Amino acid sequence: MPAARAEGGGKSGPAKSGPTLEQVAARAGVGRGTASRVINGSPRVSERTRAAVQAAVAELGYVPNRAARALAAGSMDAIALVVPEQENRLFAEPYFSEILRGVSTELGDTDMQLLLTLIRDQRGRERFAHYAAAHRVDGVLLVSVHGDDPLPDLLRDVGMPAVLSGRRSHDEQLPYVDSDNLLGAQLAVEHLIGRGRRKVATITGPLDMYGARCRLDGYHEALRAADRASGPSPDERLVVEGDFTEEGGHRGMLELLRRDPEVDAVFCASDVMAAGARLALREAGRDVPGDVALVGFDDSAVARHMDPPLTTVRQPIEEMGRAMVRMLLDLMAGAHEHAPGQRRPEGPDETAGRSRLVLPTELIRRRSS
Repeated sequence: MPAARAEGGGKSGPAKSGPTLEQVAARAGVGRGTASRVINGSPRVSERTRAAVQAAVAELGYVPNRAARALAAGSMDAIALVVPEQENRLFAEPYFSEILRGVSTELGDTDMQLLLTLIRDQRGRERFAHYAAAHRVDGVLLVSVHGDDPLPDLLRDVGMPAVLSGRRSHDEQLPYVDSDNLLGAQLAVEHLIGRGRRKVATITGPLDMYGARCRLDGYHEALRAADRASGPSPDERLVVEGDFTEEGGHRGMLELLRRDPEVDAVFCASDVMAAGARLALREAGRDVPGDVALVGFDDSAVARHMDPPLTTVRQPIEEMGRAMVRMLLDLMAGAHEHAPGQRRPEGPDETAGRSRLVLPTELIRRRSS
């Protein structure tokens, strides 16, 4: 059996506990939260700080006592990735698999478990809110949140660290990672106008989602700018609301052709909807891009494998997932550092981290336009 380590004059007595996280932080010359971030694998620390904390851990022989931490602080070493959508969307849309890839890759160097949770209805939302309130997980990543979803605010109210993929509004108060939806849509429509198209339509995403509204705003801004330069004018008959699904793209394209058979270009707010629109055009005997030019959004595998390959707006989905994890780990470390009863360290904490991040988008030109 392993030898017991004697402390203090060699006298026998109750076994003393090992070095604490506070002692590690003091030895490294950093705050408790910074030491916690290093030990939990957060990337948001400098290499110099990481080396100092790791040296202190080695010198003191510190071993994280996860069982004690779970009892004392409610930590479960688990993060929930919550998707408030039906299963058919989760498994049919590459967006979700790419987010999941980024999240799991970023968590790979930590001891955190990842729990995938689907929320289909209000009952499931309430059940998860109670689960989070009991601190059965340490943090939450929320993907595909609609504007009227109360879950983000419920998590905030119970003190659960959470990061959103996308925003619910321009004034979102919770931490989020988003892409530049408005500029991406503008680039797509400007490209179609630049190709000489005169009747440029769009199939939007669900307009209770802020990202979908931003893509519609980008569509409108590009057309207004073109109208001022004697280009095509905005026409609300050429705007149809979709739902980010292939079926929604198919329905939307049929509706556009019914409203105006002369439509000659369509910007779809997702690649998956563009695939549905492509099918509807083929059924109607329309050539892509000869009769109708087509542009999507995401730059997923769907875009690359379409016939013809789809021009689309690339958003860095996998990097969004990774950035969400980095942001959440920072929030979790900060929440632990400043929990009730914890003494706030003196001086600035170098790793407070950003809580709002918008990543750039770019147009990828292919043969569909």
